Amino acid sequence: MKLTQLSVMTTAILLIACSAAAYADDAVVTTPSYAPDMGKLLATGGVSNVEGSAGGGITPWAVIAGYGSRDSYGGNVHYTYLGTQDFKLDTFGVAVGILDRVELSAAKQTFSATSGPLNGLNINQDIYGIKVKVAGDAVYDQDSWMPQIAIGAEYKRNTGLSGLLNAPVTALGAKKTTGTDYYVSATKIFLDQSLLANVTIRETEANQMGLLGFGGDLHDNYRAEFEGSLAYLINKHWVAGVEYREKPHNLSVDNEAAYYDAFVAWFPCKNMSVTLAYANLGSIVAPVTGNNDKQSGAYLSLQAGF
Repeated sequence: MKLTQLSVMTTAILLIACSAAAYADDAVVTTPSYAPDMGKLLATGGVSNVEGSAGGGITPWAVIAGYGSRDSYGGNVHYTYLGTQDFKLDTFGVAVGILDRVELSAAKQTFSATSGPLNGLNINQDIYGIKVKVAGDAVYDQDSWMPQIAIGAEYKRNTGLSGLLNAPVTALGAKKTTGTDYYVSATKIFLDQSLLANVTIRETEANQMGLLGFGGDLHDNYRAEFEGSLAYLINKHWVAGVEYREKPHNLSVDNEAAYYDAFVAWFPCKNMSVTLAYANLGSIVAPVTGNNDKQSGAYLSLQAGF
């Protein structure tokens, strides 16, 4: 199915689902105390990134997944597709936010070569994340310049190569098949200016987010990398923005470089969102395969939650 066909089908499904959710809300007279309160403003929980946590498409923000307030809980599931000239990435994930304080997430990534010498190669990775808000509030501290600050960790387990080659990811030069990223994010929403700004500092030894393993012949230690996002809230249903993510360069067989994207996200209701983007992932094992040195293409993410 082409991406445009999938987008049209998704739009129709979302409109039906949001209409059904609105009808259900109108029909309910009393809400059980254990039900999620959906107390946060629309779009302020961000979307699901490719590693499972709440934020932008390629970097986490300090926001907590779901629409539950500090007295409740929330959560979401998502599917993300990213296709470039020679590769594609499919991600399925789930995230739960508790008391607007703690977020737990899990994601499964499948990275596949779709052309060139590696055509048919698949790489799989599982990611388990935790994020804790430690200070501030991105929305309600409007009288202060203090951002919302969260610390997080993502444990990544690369389950190896399949298809064209069946082997652990260390066959590509990585030193380890597992690793943990640690990060701190600061997010501020300026409601009067309709702007969101985020800065994340990540300690990592992951190659291509861990899809090519951890550590390598050039470096085998943690390095601090910068990530940033800037978004404009067009109205309560639409958000547009840009993101940038620095990457370590640990492998001589992979001229790894920064990721960046430009995105637009649509929030028809609190239960659903769609994110479309142009993403550039830079070089991916180009010295070995001779593939395009700038892997770029379409990004589509679908999220459902409460």
